[in-house]
Amino acid sequence: MLSIAELLAMTLWFSASAVVPQLVELWHLSSAQRSWITMSVQLGFVCGALGSAMLNLPDRISSTKLVAISAFVGAIVNGIIPMASTGFYMTLVLRFLTGAALACVYPPGMKLIATWCKEDRGLGIGILVGALAVGSAFPHLIAGAALLREVSFVPWRTLMIITSLQAIVGGLMILIWFRPGPHLTASAPFNWKFAGELFWYRPTRLANFGYLGHMWELYAMWTWAPIVMVESYRAAGWSEGWGRVSGFSIIAVGFLGCLLAGKLADRYGRTTVTIASLVASGICSLVAGSLIPFPALFTLFCLIWGFAAVADSAQFSAAVSELSDPRYVGTALTVQTSLGFLLTMATIHLMPVAAVAFGWDLALMLLAIGPVFGILSMARLRQLPESLKMAGGKR
Repeated sequence: MLSIAELLAMTLWFSASAVVPQLVELWHLSSAQRSWITMSVQLGFVCGALGSAMLNLPDRISSTKLVAISAFVGAIVNGIIPMASTGFYMTLVLRFLTGAALACVYPPGMKLIATWCKEDRGLGIGILVGALAVGSAFPHLIAGAALLREVSFVPWRTLMIITSLQAIVGGLMILIWFRPGPHLTASAPFNWKFAGELFWYRPTRLANFGYLGHMWELYAMWTWAPIVMVESYRAAGWSEGWGRVSGFSIIAVGFLGCLLAGKLADRYGRTTVTIASLVASGICSLVAGSLIPFPALFTLFCLIWGFAAVADSAQFSAAVSELSDPRYVGTALTVQTSLGFLLTMATIHLMPVAAVAFGWDLALMLLAIGPVFGILSMARLRQLPESLKMAGGKR
C-alpha cells in the first residue's frame, strides 16, 4: 500500500523533465536552462531534507501525516505550473517547492517501511525504492503513450495535471489506509546535532559515501539517458514515441533490480550486493555511449544499466537504518538522501556541458567515477566489525 502511494506521489519528480522538448520550444530554453528544469527539484529536495533533518521532523511527528500532507503540498505547487501558465523562472520556483515537499515524502516513507521490516528490511525498502523508480519514470510513459494516438506529444499541461492528481491519490491512500508497523520507535527528543554525528561515526560515514558514489551516477543517467534515447531513435529514423517508451523502460526496470537486490542483500549481505551492483552499473556507464548510433543495442544496454544503477539504492538506506540510533532512523535517512540529491545537481549539470565538449559517448563515461568511489567505500565498511549489524550479521 505504501509503495503504491509513494509511486503515485513521486510521479511529480520528472513531470516537467518529461516535457522539456515542449518547454524548450515554448520558452526558447538554453542547454543550461533545460538542466535547471530538473535541478530545481533536486535543490528543493536538498533544502527540504536538510531542514527536515535538522528539526528531526521524521522522528518527532507522525511520519504518516507528514508523508500525506507533503504529497498534497507537492501536488498543489506542481499543479499551479500548468493551471496558471507560469513562465520559466516562476516554474523553477514552483519546481523547487515541489522538491522540498517530496523531501518529506521519500525519506519518511523509507522509515515507515522499516517499521514493518526487520530480517527482510533490504527487500522492504527495495520495494519502496523500486516504486520510486517506476513513479519517477511514469511521465515518460505518458509522453510516449501519445504514439498510440499518432500524436507527437501529450500536451505538457495535461501531463503535469495528471501527475498532480496522482500525488493527491497517493497522499489519500497513506492518510486513510496506511498504519505504521510493529517496529515503530517512540518519538525522539529534539537533537539538531544528530545529523552531523552521522559523519563522525565511521560505519554510517562509509555507508553514506557508498550512497554518494551511487548517486553521482543515478540521477544523471535517469535525467539524460531518456533524452539521448529519443535522439538516438530520431537519428536512426525510428519512432520518437517508442524512444520515449524506451526512456520510461530504462528507469522503470529499476523496480526489478531493487526487488532482486533486496532479496539477495538480506540473504548474502549489504556490502556484497552493493559492490556487485556498482561494478555492473560502472561498466554500463563506460560502454553505453558507444552504442548511441545503434538504437536497438543502446536500448538493450540501457535496460541493463537501468536495472543495475538503482538496484543498490535501497541497500545503502537499509544499511544506514541498521547502523544508526533506532530513535533517529528517519533523520539519518533524510540526511543521507539530502546529501545524495545535492550531489546529483552537479552531475545533472555536468552531463550536457561535457556532451557539448566531448560528445555523449565520453560524457556518459564520466559517470563511472561514482561507482568506483562507492565500491571503495563499501569495501572499507565490509572490513569493520560494525558491519555485522547489517542484514542479521551478513556483510
